[in-house]
Amino acid sequence: MNYYIIAGEASGDLHASNLIKELKKRDVHAKFRGWGGDLMQQQGTELVKHYKELAFMGFVEVVLNLKTILKNLSFCKKDILENRPDVLILVDYPGFNLKIAKWAKENQIRVFYYISPQIWAWKQNRVHQIKQNVDKMFVILPFEKEFYKKFNVDVDFVGHPLLDAIAHRNPSDLNDFCVKNNLPNKPIIALLPGSRAQEISKMLPIMLSVVNRFPDFQFVVAGAPSQHLSFYKQFLNGQVSLVENQTYSLLEHSTAALVTSGTATLETALFGVPQVVCYKGSFVSYYIAKMIIKVGYISLVNLISDKEIVKELIQNELNTETLAKELTKIISENKHNELKIQYQELQSKLGGYGASSRTADLIYNYLKLKSTC
Repeated sequence: MNYYIIAGEASGDLHASNLIKELKKRDVHAKFRGWGGDLMQQQGTELVKHYKELAFMGFVEVVLNLKTILKNLSFCKKDILENRPDVLILVDYPGFNLKIAKWAKENQIRVFYYISPQIWAWKQNRVHQIKQNVDKMFVILPFEKEFYKKFNVDVDFVGHPLLDAIAHRNPSDLNDFCVKNNLPNKPIIALLPGSRAQEISKMLPIMLSVVNRFPDFQFVVAGAPSQHLSFYKQFLNGQVSLVENQTYSLLEHSTAALVTSGTATLETALFGVPQVVCYKGSFVSYYIAKMIIKVGYISLVNLISDKEIVKELIQNELNTETLAKELTKIISENKHNELKIQYQELQSKLGGYGASSRTADLIYNYLKLKSTC
């Protein structure tokens, strides 16, 4: 069968690549084409456009780049029509993918959606678009099935693919990791400022502002695959190191972390690393979001746990003084032990290992069933 997959971010590229790997085991004649990144390409996907060209965040930023976004949408529709896949698989990235889903449904193209948009947090009216335009939805958070059920939408809960991604990594030795990256023999505090240029530019300087207050630690920045080393150099000084495309190895050996809100907060928790969650957007974007977001937390860790496990510093709360204060708290042994227990409870809620495999089974069986009808 012919699969067309659209992933617009680094995390989507990771999860889509693992899904493709599993689909190939079930469908030996499968062909994959799509939008994504290097990991999807490594699994044999014919890459149409890289996610590096797609990442725009925030209300203001989207408006400023509207011409480019519309051009991408038009090009994507044309490419899908020319290739007429058996199924279009959308991976998160709702601003773009929900528009494509509506268009695809109008053009009699089967639409599957892997990793639901976070419509339970804001824009809940999007559930009606999904009900109308998406044939099958595969959700990865435990509370999402109940959310959709309230709107009479039947979805498949497959578990969180991060469990697999972390379990299948190649563990690294601390000494080897330090030698490879020319790091000194000091406890590590990881800085995860995000993957998009916009958020890194806003978050990393604030994170770096506390470095001099913790002389017994070394601070190491997790370089995102979507950004070149030259981009980070404008922010770094001789006190701070950077590792490229080694986020999991970095977390594996870190004592604590400062993390921009997003998937990275859950990754950090699954590695058992104490963290402070950070978020600061543009003035306009933040206050629009504040008016419409319907959940009490911004981090996946707290949302899934339904309580505050990790401290969230948002907008004006995120400054050098408060960040240093909260970082001091989480590097204490008592806080570390407390978090370890709460992280274990969090992991137990995520559905266990095998999300990619379960999703591939469901997709392949749904397609086979449809083809026999």
